[in-house]
Amino acid sequence: MGAVSVFIKDLKDSFRDLAPIVGVIAFFQIFVIGEVPEDFAIISLGLIVVALGLALFIRGLELGIFPAGENLAVEFAKKGSLFWLLFFAFLIGFSTTVAEPALIAVANKAETISHGRIDAFFLRLTVAFSVGFAIALGVLRIVLGHPIHYYIILGYVIVVAITFFAPKEIVGLAYDSGGVTTSTVTVPLVAALGIGLASSIKGRNPVIDGFGLIAFASLTPMIFVQIYGIAAQFFQGETVEIAKDLAVAAKEEIISESRFELKKIFLDLVAVIKDVLPILAVIAFFQYGVIKKPLPHIKRVLLGVFLVILGLYAFIVGLETGLFPIGETLAFQLTSTGSLWLIYLFAFLIGFSTTMAEPALLAVAIKAQEVSSGRINSLLLRFFVAMGVAIGIALGAYRIVTGGELHYYIIVGYVAVIFITYFAPKYIVPIAYDSGGVTTSTVTVPLVAALGLGLAQNIEGRDPLIDGFGLIAFASLFPMITVMLYGIYAEIRRKDGK
Repeated sequence: MGAVSVFIKDLKDSFRDLAPIVGVIAFFQIFVIGEVPEDFAIISLGLIVVALGLALFIRGLELGIFPAGENLAVEFAKKGSLFWLLFFAFLIGFSTTVAEPALIAVANKAETISHGRIDAFFLRLTVAFSVGFAIALGVLRIVLGHPIHYYIILGYVIVVAITFFAPKEIVGLAYDSGGVTTSTVTVPLVAALGIGLASSIKGRNPVIDGFGLIAFASLTPMIFVQIYGIAAQFFQGETVEIAKDLAVAAKEEIISESRFELKKIFLDLVAVIKDVLPILAVIAFFQYGVIKKPLPHIKRVLLGVFLVILGLYAFIVGLETGLFPIGETLAFQLTSTGSLWLIYLFAFLIGFSTTMAEPALLAVAIKAQEVSSGRINSLLLRFFVAMGVAIGIALGAYRIVTGGELHYYIIVGYVAVIFITYFAPKYIVPIAYDSGGVTTSTVTVPLVAALGLGLAQNIEGRDPLIDGFGLIAFASLFPMITVMLYGIYAEIRRKDGK
């Protein structure tokens, strides 16, 4: 009965998290567009399946992924082998990125349009290497005890510096790539690894030192994709076409993920299993081959992994039948109306509501509340992250409408992040940096991509392949600012209360 009660609570929480999305879509569909959507019953059923999937996913994380990641971190700390620890961190990042569908689509397109001069497999290996390197570097930072902001600030300086040399056609794609490299399954495991490691090393704080790995994994792809863009300039006049075709490949992959087809329902299950298998293989190899100890509570962990697969599968199928079709249609309809304030309002509200339902963010928020002994409230944290995404997407929509250069906005945003970092409490900074990497995932990306593409197509003088990108970059940047401001506000309240 206890397990049933816990699941019912999870299900109630899932419906609560989905309520803002349903409210936003319903308001704009009925009161702005003025019509009830077709297949209303199927859409409603899809949303129920989403809630069920989200509840199963969270319960699976608690039973399987979190304990497995933290156990490995503890065992590595006991073993005292830095090499094996860093190698494990690298493989988690590498193995989960190399099979990413969007990356495969972009790499194959690059090979075709460059007549084989760009090798698709090598390109995928390089991007996957950048993510593996990022997570290994993040783990090394925890071991050494260095403050995270020095690494992140240096990384953003490199990103900005490279921007001035990269072709403009590739900049938006590069900035967006930082928000979509870490999968929904990878984020909880990486978070558990960092927290478990920080809890096991003397002198480390799980809140201050345990977070930040996701921030590293979101940063390095931005650097790599821009370097690729610079390298593409050597293809004798093909630069713009290569960059644009890569943009098309990425955009098509993102949008096609949300198209409902019966065949795709089965392929979604295969895709979820493919996402989880590399993680399971890496965990099994290091648990039994390196640490040489059985995994504690193996049956419970396996049940958790099964629930994660089932939950994520149900979540994706529900999105494809319920939310994505109506959300994308609504995004295109609104951008065709020409009413700018409605577009900005929709961008703000859809950013907020989709972020509140984002599984990866939910996983990180749960962990943040747990390791901070309640000092960080998971619901409040998610609220401030969602506010950051909402502001970011609304501002990104404004940039597309006005035709401003993307990198100027992003540079100002990074300067603000660096400035606020020095005033924010230490415990909130790593969580704030991580929040930028977990906000653009399963729910948010397709709807945001549709909004950006719709705006760029319907506004005269805008190029969808240049101007349509960038919203995901805004959605990744502003949560860092709002979460640190939340930390500053919380500290002021705490001191006033004394």
